[in-house]
Amino acid sequence: MAKEGVGDDEPADEGAEDFPIHPDPDPIGDAAESEWDEEPAAVRAEPDVEQPPDGPGDGPAPGRRLGAIPRRALSGLGVAAVARLPAIRAAVLPRLPRLALAVAAGLLLFASFPALNWWWAAVVAAALLAWVLIHPATTPSGGFGYGFLFGLAFYVPLLPWISSLVGATPWLALATTCALFPGLFGLCAVSVRRLPGWPIWFAVLWAAQEWLKSVFPFGGFPWGSVAFGQAQGPFLPLAQLGGVALLSTAIMLVGFSATAIALEIAKWWRAGREDGGQDGKPPAVVLPGVCICLVLFAAVIVWPQVRHSGAGAGGEPAVTVAVVQGNVPRLGLDFNAQRRAVLDNHVRETLRLAEDVRAGAAPQPQFVIWPENSSDIDPLLNADAAEQVARAVAAIGVPIVVGTILDLPGRTPENSAYTNTVIVWNPVTGPADRHDKEIVQPFGEYLPMPWLFKHLSGYADRAGHMVPGKSGGVVHVAGVPVGVSTCWEVIFDRAPRKAVLGGAQLLAVPSNNATFNQTMSEQQLAFAKVRAVEHDRYVIVAGTTGISAVIAPDGAELVRTDFFQPAYLDIQVRLKTKLTPATRWAPILQWVLVAAAGAVILAGIRHNGWFPRPIRLRSGPRGETDDAGAAPGETPPDQGGDHTPPDGGDDDTPPDEGGRPDFGRHRGAT
Repeated sequence: MAKEGVGDDEPADEGAEDFPIHPDPDPIGDAAESEWDEEPAAVRAEPDVEQPPDGPGDGPAPGRRLGAIPRRALSGLGVAAVARLPAIRAAVLPRLPRLALAVAAGLLLFASFPALNWWWAAVVAAALLAWVLIHPATTPSGGFGYGFLFGLAFYVPLLPWISSLVGATPWLALATTCALFPGLFGLCAVSVRRLPGWPIWFAVLWAAQEWLKSVFPFGGFPWGSVAFGQAQGPFLPLAQLGGVALLSTAIMLVGFSATAIALEIAKWWRAGREDGGQDGKPPAVVLPGVCICLVLFAAVIVWPQVRHSGAGAGGEPAVTVAVVQGNVPRLGLDFNAQRRAVLDNHVRETLRLAEDVRAGAAPQPQFVIWPENSSDIDPLLNADAAEQVARAVAAIGVPIVVGTILDLPGRTPENSAYTNTVIVWNPVTGPADRHDKEIVQPFGEYLPMPWLFKHLSGYADRAGHMVPGKSGGVVHVAGVPVGVSTCWEVIFDRAPRKAVLGGAQLLAVPSNNATFNQTMSEQQLAFAKVRAVEHDRYVIVAGTTGISAVIAPDGAELVRTDFFQPAYLDIQVRLKTKLTPATRWAPILQWVLVAAAGAVILAGIRHNGWFPRPIRLRSGPRGETDDAGAAPGETPPDQGGDHTPPDGGDDDTPPDEGGRPDFGRHRGAT
């Protein structure tokens, strides 16, 4: 089997005898030999003329001779490159449609995310990617290449907000790392495409690669899961059935099945034209059609329940919650140097809320939520910071959930470890329940493997020294169990699920996006919408600079703030206690999908003959030879005879037993 880079073509099995292969002389070798051989001949033919010296002395010019060496080398390389152009053109041109479709698919998947929110683009992206991978000429290594190219086209435009913090190099490095996972999907998809029902196996493999990216490396990076681009799509209710894993799998399954149907119809139409429309079998579209119908049916079934929950029906108790967005002095990495100004901004906005409450312009909240890092000074050690927080609490007269940092005991300049903490501050008793951030961000809040990365990049010195905490993810505020997942934690399935299973009746997402732009905040808001539907909870998003919002259990935005504007939100929400199927069983579904992906990969490898099958020797009666099954005058297969099946069909004999490698032979779309 030929090896390839991106999308190498496989030679077709049928009709190979019509195209005899002749040895092709090496254009590079010929060109290089002629270039190097002609020069010495010309030099020997020149008359022996004394050359003027380059400087003092009578010797030859060494500089001129040394300069001729690189000129000859460059000339040889140029001739070799020109000689290779026809071969390169012949290799690239057949792959151009697949290369273009892989890039287009990645861009379409990006378009399904904020700020465009074209939810349908994810389905089209899956369909185009499936066509590229199911193409008979795409080999496993080509599948990796096309998948990697698809990933680059998706992640590079999805993550540019990182460059505003640390520059373009980390942004492109992260996008490239993320693109490896769609590449791995492409490799595995090509390996299993000949199995019956390939759209289902493609969707299962996609779910497995999303899971792998969410746990590896350095704790994972779930940003970019297909489900997070469906916050405004009609399939969003599926998140309540099976969480992010089911929603992503369903979207990709619809796209893959659409491609299967299109390929089968095209195959049926071509067959009908060839035989004049006689005895044409109907296209095999039942299985992919059933897959699409099942996804639509599931979304329709669960949609009324989601809408009913978002409407506030059910008689759940209601509470009034306020969110304060104090803003920061300016955008940029150095906002931490102005920690006191950030704290003062949130105190000032809380005092304005208290004045509006006394004036009757706003309802009295039962508690107030401040964003992450709203007090970037430890209020348990700094008396001035504690006084400012207590002042705001006394003015509003209710507890405030404060996002802060807490220094660990024994902190020194050499060991400046701290936790990212959300702490409840009561009007009378002061500090109470707290949640220490459990999932910390690599390369931002801490530096993994400092012994390596400090020597590779100067950006490593910008990482913090945050350590993960241990908590249940729930704080009690004014008697209400509130689940807390910070802006980084909310993208991981386990954080909000742990809070809801711990009794949270309301979810809060304190975030700090002061070092990023509005696009990042919009994407993060989409994550919160998916979590609201997944766990049937109201979600309160509180940001230092925005976007702050209140999201209903059906994913609808009830109210939101502008970006980089001091503001507050004051709204009534309902407390929810029921557990959704996703909250209960989504982890089980995730593991089922991962296990199924592993099983189907093994089945695909076995089906393609990559595993050697043991040869079982059958002992016959005495006097019977091993070639008893051969016709008179024929050479048995094990002695070099013809091993081609009598029907001229595909050879299913493993390659190690004399069979032909069968990658690339198209067996239908399903």
